[in-house]
Amino acid sequence: MKILLIGKVGQLGWELHRALGGLGNLSVFDFPQVDLERPETIRGLIQNVRPDLIVNAAAYTAVDKAETEQDRAWKINAVAPGVLAEEAGKLKAVCIHYSTDYVFDGQKREPYVETDEPAPINFYGRSKLGGERLVQETDSAYIILRTSWVYSLRQQGGFVNKVLQWAREKETMRVVEDQIGSPTWARMLAGLTALLVARGGSQLYDYVGSRRGIYHAAGSGGVSRLEWARVILRYDSNPEQQRVKKLEPASSSEFPTPAARPPYSVLNCERFERTFDLRIPGWEESLQLAMGDRNTGP
Repeated sequence: MKILLIGKVGQLGWELHRALGGLGNLSVFDFPQVDLERPETIRGLIQNVRPDLIVNAAAYTAVDKAETEQDRAWKINAVAPGVLAEEAGKLKAVCIHYSTDYVFDGQKREPYVETDEPAPINFYGRSKLGGERLVQETDSAYIILRTSWVYSLRQQGGFVNKVLQWAREKETMRVVEDQIGSPTWARMLAGLTALLVARGGSQLYDYVGSRRGIYHAAGSGGVSRLEWARVILRYDSNPEQQRVKKLEPASSSEFPTPAARPPYSVLNCERFERTFDLRIPGWEESLQLAMGDRNTGP
């Protein structure tokens, strides 16, 4: 099987590069080899590689900057996925694309299911919803995986690394408690993707074609950012380095940002588990594994 992975330097792309390698002949491209703002470079790449499977791990993820860089965010998050799926359809190839919990407004108070009506409250969410709809308009065998609060400990930045850093710098940490989501380890999400592909095997096109659609795939369960921070500190293998003595609850209004965040975006992943016969680990279980990997891995 010929696999084309778009995006290799982001936290999910890095993990997919390793997870998909054993499933076929893997070609991996990122900017500037392919420019998602220029559809002609996408079409040219796909026509040259002629893959059986396209996995799109690239995205414009700067949620706040998207408010002022709307044209760029729309081209990368909406137009480009549509082009990828369209070209996949021409080749009878499978297309796997990732979307976000930010397509919802966060007003629900129980986990979102795939049939809930999207209503994004920031432009990033609108651009990702645009990508979903443009992929759905194509005649392709596609899977769209909506996920939530993706993190990796192998790269700088991100909530987990920031919490560990803050804990070594401050005696009191204030963390918002009015944002609730489903933390998702990038390696877990990449592993689920690889297992899904392996399920289809040599009949992947027919396997996905009969199951095409949107699925939620995120760390099972939900948690506030404040409680998530507490658990991160609990699994820190070097607690003696922590200066923090107290975690205090804060509200999102105390930390204003250009883009609003949905206050509640927990995802119900039962449809994914039922359709592909795969169990998604709980968010805390994944975090414990990720923290162990951080301290023992290369």
